Amino acid sequence: MHEILLLLLVLAAGIALAMAWRIRQRSHARRQAIRAVLDAADALEARLRTAREEIEAVAGDHENPVRGAMQDLLRQRLWLQDHAITAELAQLDGVRASLDSARASLDQQLQRISMARAGTA
Repeated sequence: MHEILLLLLVLAAGIALAMAWRIRQRSHARRQAIRAVLDAADALEARLRTAREEIEAVAGDHENPVRGAMQDLLRQRLWLQDHAITAELAQLDGVRASLDSARASLDQQLQRISMARAGTA
């Protein structure tokens, strides 16, 4: 009888350890996803600032399209602040991918501006 009780106790401890490890892994994955989103947002913001400077150098500061993108980025950051803890990892990955895509698109546009400026110089 004591052996069965001891076996059940060891089994319960093993299950508890496995569950704790799984929770820890999920928590680590969430922290990594949030960090990736924040890094992508920081990179996009830096590129937006560069774009704003480029556009202002060419066209002045009125009707700068970067303002809307900066506001969208702020909305993304506020969403992350409100939902980071409860968001699914897939949602966080989607936000990061969206930010990366926006930065890549912006990089292409900045290259076109740079090429156009070099062609007119």
